[in-house]
Amino acid sequence: MNKIVSKEQFSANVVKLEVEAPLIARSRKAGHFVIVKLGGKGERIPLTIAGSDPEKGTITLVVQAVGNSSAKICGLKEGDLITDLVGPLGQATHIEKLGTVVCAGGGVGVAPLMPIVEAFHEAGNRVIVVLAARTRELIILEEQMRACSDEVIILTDDGSYGTKGLVTNGVESVILREKVNLCVTIGPAIMMKFVAALTRKYEIPTVASLNTIMVDGTGMCGACRVTVGGKTRFVCVDGPEFDAHQVDFDEMLMRLRAYNS
Repeated sequence: MNKIVSKEQFSANVVKLEVEAPLIARSRKAGHFVIVKLGGKGERIPLTIAGSDPEKGTITLVVQAVGNSSAKICGLKEGDLITDLVGPLGQATHIEKLGTVVCAGGGVGVAPLMPIVEAFHEAGNRVIVVLAARTRELIILEEQMRACSDEVIILTDDGSYGTKGLVTNGVESVILREKVNLCVTIGPAIMMKFVAALTRKYEIPTVASLNTIMVDGTGMCGACRVTVGGKTRFVCVDGPEFDAHQVDFDEMLMRLRAYNS
């Protein structure tokens, strides 16, 4: 069992949990995720690791309540125990010194983007972060992003904070003023689709994390299969990150709609 050390409420449906997991804290890398389960018959929930503290032996998870199981996790309190926590899983982000890296996050996708921003910045890159959400209350981890990047651009759909507009507006504003060597995007599938379309136009290599479609986390259920470069891939074992210009986002969006019923 893994104890919750601290809890922070980001918004009505989003919480940040710091959880005891010393082995995972020491071995995790940017891009890795864990499987969380509550109770002997609980549902397996894949969650990307938003950060870790090897000295304290803790990892950070950001959870959005979208169903019964995730709502139960969000309802846990400091001192409560998580029945099962397995990881780190998935393929780590490829980090190297490239030049200027734009990291674009939307909604809770900002959480898994956090360790990627840190890693690229530590590797000596100029890192520009673009954060987007529907409204000011849904912007998360702003101060943490400012602490490990060269610039943070904020956009909201309603204009309540930062600049009114979409994440693509922020990404393009950077592209038009300086050379961008890589773009990394994490967020809703529709957001990543349009970021990929934009960067393809400017011939900028782009990586997208497709963690939003994961279910089982081991490749056995097949729910996270996606088409990348004309071939079938499984997000949880082959990813979660892929060349965004090779991902069939239309197919992914169609499959995600199956969970809306």
